[in-house]
Amino acid sequence: MKPIGVFDSGVGGLTVVAALQRRLPEESILYLGDTARLPYGSKSPDTVTRYTERNLGFLEGRGVKAVVVACNTASALALPRLRPRLPTWGVVEPGAEAAVARSRSGRIGVIATESTVRSDAYGAAIRRRRPDAEVLSCACPLFVPLVEEGWLDDEVVETVARRYTAPLADAGIDTMVLGCTHYPLLRPVLARVMGPGVELVDSAETTAEAVASGLAADRLLVRPPADPAHHLCVTDASAPFARIADLILGPQHRPLELVDV
Repeated sequence: MKPIGVFDSGVGGLTVVAALQRRLPEESILYLGDTARLPYGSKSPDTVTRYTERNLGFLEGRGVKAVVVACNTASALALPRLRPRLPTWGVVEPGAEAAVARSRSGRIGVIATESTVRSDAYGAAIRRRRPDAEVLSCACPLFVPLVEEGWLDDEVVETVARRYTAPLADAGIDTMVLGCTHYPLLRPVLARVMGPGVELVDSAETTAEAVASGLAADRLLVRPPADPAHHLCVTDASAPFARIADLILGPQHRPLELVDV
């Protein structure tokens, strides 16, 4: 039974894995966290593309049937440059679609890594769906290292979040895209900071729906009954990864393999 391959620069992409497990409970998943080269958000487009190409090659070599690029930076910068051999989905387009569907005013905020903000990938995807949308983007480079350290909800994180998101709050947005798969882990803090009038959009659920539809169209869905097997790979093993994986996926025994891509 061939698994679905998923990769991210670190632990954040496990939020997409969790969504896939809920939507496609009988599918096996092979996850690659490129923790040795984290973060991607401050890297150049050429570097991110090179990393993405290697990660795709690794997953293909392990026999996956399809790939989900759970890294927003790689989805924004690398996927448009590459021609994957397998069915491949990013997280930007599903996230943009969800934001447009939920925004009442068309005033949409995007928080993301520096590279994703510079690419305007979310802004372009949102405006394709709603040309009159006003998209305000903000880079939040400290969020990824905070998450990777396991700092998810304390005074330091809230102070950083308020400082980053103040321009978006002042602009009166009604919807905010969490444009990095690490950011949903900060959702309680971000919800507090932005208040009940701002809807937070996590692209994990909409990405899982897109994957389910695509696999069905390509006749790649596993036939039930099935006994799924999930496997996690990292390029640099660390205690915080395993701890946060338990928070996202639930505490259970799962293989954690150190690999070189």
